[in-house]
Parts: sequence; C-alpha cells; structure tokens
Amino acid sequence: MDHDTAARTTLIRSASDAGSRVFETILTRSPISRIDIARQTGLSQAAVTKAVAPLVAAGLVDSPPASHRDGTPGRPVSPVSIVVESMVMIGVKVNVDEVIAVATDLATTILASERRALPDDDPHTVLDAIVGVVAALESRLGDSVAAVAGIGVSVSGDVDTAAGVVRESNIMGWADVPFADLLAQRLPWPVTLENDVHALTIGEHWFGVGLGTASFAIVTIGRGIGSGLHLNGEVVSGAFGVAGEIGHLPLADPALVCPCGRRGCVEAAASTPAIESAVSAALGRPVSIAEAVELAHAGEPEADAAFREAARLIGTAIATLVNLTGPEVVIIGGEGVSNFDLFEKTLRDAFETHAFGAAVHCRIVTRPHTFEDWARGAAAAAIQSLVR
Repeated sequence: MDHDTAARTTLIRSASDAGSRVFETILTRSPISRIDIARQTGLSQAAVTKAVAPLVAAGLVDSPPASHRDGTPGRPVSPVSIVVESMVMIGVKVNVDEVIAVATDLATTILASERRALPDDDPHTVLDAIVGVVAALESRLGDSVAAVAGIGVSVSGDVDTAAGVVRESNIMGWADVPFADLLAQRLPWPVTLENDVHALTIGEHWFGVGLGTASFAIVTIGRGIGSGLHLNGEVVSGAFGVAGEIGHLPLADPALVCPCGRRGCVEAAASTPAIESAVSAALGRPVSIAEAVELAHAGEPEADAAFREAARLIGTAIATLVNLTGPEVVIIGGEGVSNFDLFEKTLRDAFETHAFGAAVHCRIVTRPHTFEDWARGAAAAAIQSLVR
C-alpha cells in the first residue's frame, strides 16, 4: 500500500457519518449530482459539498466542471463520479477443494483472477493457498498493486465478521477458527471475513440488482443451501450473523442427518451431496451429481424423485422466507442453477402452495454466479468494511 492509498484509506475510515454516507452514495450511484446526493442522503447541499471536497482532493472522486448536460437553461449540473482505479480490492472465495481470488477496482470490476486447488481443508493449507493466489494477483496487477487497500475472504458457514472468526463451517470442517487474524499476520492489508452468501448479497446490494430493488433475497443451491437478505436498502446479517439460513429449516425427513449434525434440515435432502447420496442409495452404487442429472433427464425414477424432493423442500423454504420477510424478488444462484430445469416446476409449485396472500407475487428468477462472482462479492464486503 503506497502513501496515496494509505492516505485515502485513512480519509475514508475517519470520515464523519455524513461523509461516509456521501462517499457510499457516490460509490454505488456514480455519476451523480450533488443535488441527488442530498436527496439520497437527506443531507443539506452545503453538507454534501463539504463532504465531497476532501474526496476530490484525495483523488477518490472526480468532479468535472458544471454544465448543462441536457442543453436546457437553469442551474448547471455538477456531477461527481467515483475514481474507480483509485483503490484496488482483493476478494477470495474459499471452497472445500480450491480458492478463487480476484482483484477488482472500486466498482468491483474484475481486473485479474487466480485459482488454486486445495489438497486438504486444513486452515493453514487454505492460508498458504490464499497467500499464493494473492502473490500471483500482485504480479499481474503491475503498478496497480500499490493501490490495493484491503482483502475480503468469504467462507461457507457461521461466520462472525466482527471478530473475524469462522464459528462453524460444516463444508470446511472448521470450528472457532480465527481466520481473519491468521491471514492478517501474513498479508499487509486489512482483512474482512464474511459468510459467502452474505458477501454475494453485499455485491448485489451495492453493485447489482440491489440498486434498483428495495428488497430481495438470494438463495444458493449447490454443496449447501444458503440465503442472503437485502431488506429496506440494507443487507441483513442479524444479531448473530446467521440471518436467512433456510438450508437449516427443519422441513425434511427427520431421519436425514444434515452435515451440521441436526436432523431434517433442508440441506440434508436438497444439497448436491444429499442428491448424490439419495440416488446412490436407491441404485445401490456410487452416483455423481453429473450422472444423477443425466439419469433424471432420461426419466430414471429414483433420480427424478431425488430432484423433485429437493425442489419441493427448496420451494417450501423460499415460501417461508418470503412469508417472513417480504422481498419483491428472490434470486436463485449457485452451481445448481445449471440444472434448474430439474427443479423449476416443482419448486414454483411448492412456493405457490405455501406463499401467503400477496407474497405469492414475489418474483423468482435465476442468475448464474461463477465462483469469480462469489470472490467479487468478497471484494465488495471488503469495500463495505472500509466505507463503514
């Protein structure tokens, strides 16, 4: 981190509440006029002008001369824009078998990406892999490496972001791992640790669908069943950081044991490993998810039944989520989206059966997310941590 980046980081972290709100508004809605910033934040135009001045001086915000952009008479418009290249963030998504890392600008546009396989899931192995992919990103960034201001890391499970601790990750087999502190000992930037689905939701909140949607939820289908909530303009983490865990609603057969150790969780029947296990048990031989998909498409009854049960549970869980929180749209993502044709009808039928009243009008849409998108969400979480 060079002197300019350090000074910019200090300016953002030390900003007043008004200054932080102004910077966040410019960051997520750039370009935007000072008048519109005042409307968005509820601040006076004088307060906005006062907050913008040091951001311009630090090179974080660009303020070109005022002009009549639409050619009409009246007071000139003076838009301000974020200088996206003024800072670089690194985002890392931790999977059980690999880490995926991206370097982004302040608009989370991906500048470079790297992946590295994991021979095992030991936390120190993962730390080594992250340090390795970050070093590879640094070499690819060239002179821009001096603008790196932070790193965000996303992990599946119960993550205490404030303490930087993975309290419980069934997929990784971790419990009470102080991962942020361990990584901060090996890298020169602030580290933000976040649940992977919450990080993805933060990215959509600031730089995706959240900009035009007052409330939405993300439901991810894959190795786990996760959910993130964006309500009334904010991402919801809850008092304990586990808001929206629909994968652990007790809607499935109580005989099924979830990787979390509890019985009857949605994830115990609807995750990729659960579908593989159900089809394998039914056919009396090991079946991969790829083969299960092929069998279901071919009309094999046991494979078809496994996907239908998973879809029924996920649809019911989504209805429960919508009944409780009332989002206007639910985005279904994760690696399971590639096989959504096997889920869709049963999922939508279950949702409509259990959605209460007007909640049935909540839109359900799919949005494929690559693992680079998940890592981009981790970078967004690091940007949010810096701003707030």
